[in-house]
Amino acid sequence: MLLFIIICCLFTFTYLALMVAYSNGWRMQQEFVIAKDFAPLTNISIIIPARNEAANIKACISSILDQNYPVNLFEIIVIDDHSEDDTAAIVNAIGAPNVRCLKLAEHINVNGRFVAYKKEAIALGVKNSSGNLIITTDADCTAEPEWLRYIAAKYEKDKPVMIVAPVDYTCDNSLLQLFQSIDFMSMQGITAATSKLELGNMSNGANLAFNKAAFLSVNGYEGIDYLASGDDYLLMMKLHQKYPERIDYIKSRKAIVTTTPQESWGAFFQQRVRWASKSGKYNDRKLTVVLSFVYLFNLSFLILLIAGFYNSFFWSIALLMFAWKVLAEFFFLYPVAVFLKKTKQLFYFPFLQALHIPYIIIAGLLGFAGVYKWKGRITK
Repeated sequence: MLLFIIICCLFTFTYLALMVAYSNGWRMQQEFVIAKDFAPLTNISIIIPARNEAANIKACISSILDQNYPVNLFEIIVIDDHSEDDTAAIVNAIGAPNVRCLKLAEHINVNGRFVAYKKEAIALGVKNSSGNLIITTDADCTAEPEWLRYIAAKYEKDKPVMIVAPVDYTCDNSLLQLFQSIDFMSMQGITAATSKLELGNMSNGANLAFNKAAFLSVNGYEGIDYLASGDDYLLMMKLHQKYPERIDYIKSRKAIVTTTPQESWGAFFQQRVRWASKSGKYNDRKLTVVLSFVYLFNLSFLILLIAGFYNSFFWSIALLMFAWKVLAEFFFLYPVAVFLKKTKQLFYFPFLQALHIPYIIIAGLLGFAGVYKWKGRITK
């Protein structure tokens, strides 16, 4: 019993220390600002893989065409990934000279073992791009008007080979969307913090920029194209190996892209399993250790819950650990919520923790198995 209590205390104190570290990392990450008279010089290619995105693609492209950025310095390349709707027709009907649509089906030979559709789509876009800076986003995203200017300014100032940028969720205040919004808010905060603290690497392909020459120098997705997911994180790790000091994060509301959360609990879990499936697939020991500890910490609540049926004292331990968990995460999340202008959502945060713990346990387990359904495809 005493040994078990000591282990629980060590787990709790370590988790508290991790949240304090994340909080410090977020605060250390300075907000990026540019001069009002900044005149960009960077030629940018925005690549948008799209599969059955007829409902979203026009709004996505419109938000990019409305950018405060010289029109002669950017192009939009949509890669239609075997869509069964009017995605390609909608793109082609836009008629802007710097917008074009390529059909992935016309450029790849699909066999029974092929899974990396999104990586192939981005690689095809890079191959046909004219820009020296590539930005990837998703077809269901919309961008702030200063998005390209801020990313170009970061690129020109600091010369990184990759820029990780923030992503935000819309939210209608339903239970499902609130849960996703707060969970994703936490991920965004951790992404910024780990970048500053060098506690591992995290990114999101919905808002990611990289140097075209650097992408080609590491042979793109070669060697990681056996995995369906990981077009962002696994590429980051390849670049990190060759350019360890040249991956950067841009902390600015002007650089945010916004997307919609999943429409059902099932789709949400499938998305998170897809994200979790790439964990441990690359040699990022720091991130692997941190993620493993966080998983075990959450798993300890399940163990304590079961143990409580034999001795109710374990439920008291679990309740105390739960209280410290909520307080520590709230301490970390509050400044992130201020940045994203979502402080009101934190009112619901303590009540959603009862869902968050089993979600972490289940998604992590299924992610390790690596089987999920996404965009109508079952991936193993």
